[in-house]
Amino acid sequence: MFAKVLITILIILVVLVVVLYFVGKKLQKKQAEQEAQIEAAKQTVSMLVIDKKKLKLKDAGLPSMVLEQTPKYMRRAKFPIVKAKIGPQIMSLICDASIFDSVPVKKEVKATISGIYITDVKGIRGGLNATPTKKKGKFKAWVEKMQEKAGAKPVK
Repeated sequence: MFAKVLITILIILVVLVVVLYFVGKKLQKKQAEQEAQIEAAKQTVSMLVIDKKKLKLKDAGLPSMVLEQTPKYMRRAKFPIVKAKIGPQIMSLICDASIFDSVPVKKEVKATISGIYITDVKGIRGGLNATPTKKKGKFKAWVEKMQEKAGAKPVK
């Protein structure tokens, strides 16, 4: 009896892993196509960053077409939004999450954009400021202190 239940659970898990494998492959191909489209449409512009926040799409001031094309489950998520002045026009742009922290506020930058998506940012005058390092928690600071005393290398 116990063996039958165990075998049934094992079969279900194997089927689930196979399904996840094929779904993952399909999503990986889709992401590669999107990256190729972004690379094809990218251009470098000079912009003055006015403000940056993480906002929901409906609060971000993006065009209604963007809201309509966004899947329902993504509409409630918060996105990194940058409000910038490009030439005479003030625009709201979606920023890549990996570079959002390095975007300086109230500074002029050279940005690589693709449509309304910022993929890269470089400083014009003097470069970008280093991002402020987050304070360590008490436990992590204590662990590093103990490792120093013991002569071990700190874990990063």
